Amino acid sequence: MYRLGCNKLAPVARRQAGLFSRMGHTTATTKLFIDGQFVESQATEWIDVHNPATQEVVTRVPKTTAGELEEAAKSAQSAFGEWSRTSIMRRQKLMLDLQHAIRANTDALAESIVREQGKVLSDAHGDIMRGLQVVDSMAGIPEYMLGTRLEVAADMDTYTVREPLGVVAGICPFNFPAMMPLWMLPVALVTGNTLLLKPSERDPGAAMILAQLCADVGVPRGVVNVVHGVHETVDFLTSDARIKAVSFVGGNAAGKHVYERATQHGKRCQANLGAKNHAVVLPDANREFTLNSISGAAFGAAGQRCMALSVAVFVGSAGEWIPDLVERARGLRVDGGMEKGADLGPMISPGALHRASELVQSAVDAGASLLLDGRGVRVEKYPRGNFLGPTVLDHVTADMKCYQEEVFGPVLSCVHVGTLEEALALVNANPYGNGASVFTQSGACARRFQTEVNAGQVGVNVPIPVPLPMFSFTGNKGSFLGDTNFYGRSGVNFYTQLKTITSLWRKEDAKVDGQSAVHMPTLH
Repeated sequence: MYRLGCNKLAPVARRQAGLFSRMGHTTATTKLFIDGQFVESQATEWIDVHNPATQEVVTRVPKTTAGELEEAAKSAQSAFGEWSRTSIMRRQKLMLDLQHAIRANTDALAESIVREQGKVLSDAHGDIMRGLQVVDSMAGIPEYMLGTRLEVAADMDTYTVREPLGVVAGICPFNFPAMMPLWMLPVALVTGNTLLLKPSERDPGAAMILAQLCADVGVPRGVVNVVHGVHETVDFLTSDARIKAVSFVGGNAAGKHVYERATQHGKRCQANLGAKNHAVVLPDANREFTLNSISGAAFGAAGQRCMALSVAVFVGSAGEWIPDLVERARGLRVDGGMEKGADLGPMISPGALHRASELVQSAVDAGASLLLDGRGVRVEKYPRGNFLGPTVLDHVTADMKCYQEEVFGPVLSCVHVGTLEEALALVNANPYGNGASVFTQSGACARRFQTEVNAGQVGVNVPIPVPLPMFSFTGNKGSFLGDTNFYGRSGVNFYTQLKTITSLWRKEDAKVDGQSAVHMPTLH
């Protein structure tokens, strides 16, 4: 077993993770990870992964065969018994080791993200760091797993313990190739479950590197398995009887399908879906800070975040700030992900670019003012890239298609209202509920907003209020299906079930026998 490292070993990390195997093709193929080994798929159908900046085919991803899916599930089921009985201290130690391994290999992970997903390098590192924070928090798993105890009668105790569910599945989106697997993998594993992970077929490289790192730090064979594909793979993960729970992050149609199918088959399911996040700007807000915050939150990552700030609601005279916001957006640099100083890179695919461009045009056709049109952006070095520059629409109304649908691109819709009451009504009427923010220097207005707004995550002078993993990701309304949220204590609850035990040990039966042990006990 080799040790992964930083820059000079990054290509080794990717090759060992299966990204550069060949099957008589000139293009690399991505392997499966089954029972602790990278396996060349016997698939007859493959999906090309394109570099969004160049359209170069980076790798080919298999549509995992039925037999391979069966082998992965069988491996996870076989591994569960011993893994679930592994001590909490041993699982905690593996989280600490995984934490170190990820930190040592952030360059390899980030380069994979840039190449396959299109993020700029700094944002790719942010993707990894936010996922790593979940690993960090799960290193504190003993506290999360503590039960309760009460002496309910003489010599009789009732207490609870948390136990793992069994085999669980994770289905990840394209927009966070490292963070989304790390929302699922560490929480599932440290609580004693085994995992079938399906990364996005558009950018699987980061997940494959994470699988290699799990193997390197000593996660037993079968505890983590990685499969690929689209509809058939998803249907297997949501219906196979061995799988007890499914975590999903992605779009509305797929998420509803996953949730309905999983729950119909008796599984737990947590599903994060679409979003339409609002920032309400009051006239008393700090102007420079607010405009900088909105610009970064709206256009960073090319708008391909479920928590991207896609609607700015200007209250009263705050609307006079919009020209300054446009100038900030105009100054952002669109480029390939590896270029120094790039603020945003390409969108994931030509289809995503086309859809976002059409939604911009639909707004113009419906009467919105196009203050900044990013559809014409050109990046000289990457003439074939899926580039959409920062785009600002003004005088958008709630009946426009660009407002009703998630654009998932670097497009900001500006809405004008007269009062905070109107702003709250607008946000609360929207079917999505991931996040909402308010920018103000008034404590009273902030308090009213955070109390009355119907969104799962609220920011006060914070544009993207994603909570750190000691809390949980708490989207609501149409942005979430399920009962228990991702990571933090909610995540631990999702991947475990309570067992309640009542025991009677009578005093009169107590006997003392044998020799006392004087050595320090050892945990295994």
